Amino acid sequence: MNDPQVDDDTLEPKAHSAALDQSRLTHLVGYAATRASVELKKSFSKHLGPLHLKAVEFSILVLVASNEQVNQKQLGQALDVSPPNLAVTLDRMVERGWVERVRSTEDRRAQIVVLTHSGRHLVERAQKIAATMEDATLSVLSPAERLLLLELLLKVAGAKAVRSRR
Repeated sequence: MNDPQVDDDTLEPKAHSAALDQSRLTHLVGYAATRASVELKKSFSKHLGPLHLKAVEFSILVLVASNEQVNQKQLGQALDVSPPNLAVTLDRMVERGWVERVRSTEDRRAQIVVLTHSGRHLVERAQKIAATMEDATLSVLSPAERLLLLELLLKVAGAKAVRSRR
């Protein structure tokens, strides 16, 4: 006798195609933000993955490109990355030839992070891609809704909203 809940070829339970009731989660901002984050991470991976960039590396490259005399401590604070984890990430980026650490001429104790020629080229390419990489995922929002979402997320994160420079 065939059990309708078991796939005869594999003898494993059949997957149910019915959507799960998520109503006990969807009122939570954290749940909704996490679900949105998953979709945006997929977009990042699809578009910037071919450049072999992780999100934190992309953020570091952009911050270094945008801020002269930026040091490791400032990067860690801006990205909320612990000093040991940031050191490992920067070591990897140095090995790849994207950044260099140089002694500050103003404070000999501080190391400034600077882009290499390769790093400048990479960040330029990555920023061109990033300018539109979220468009498909966020196409369900009007331009005004997209700006509002960005403003609200930055507010929750404790940062000031900065209008896009696209």
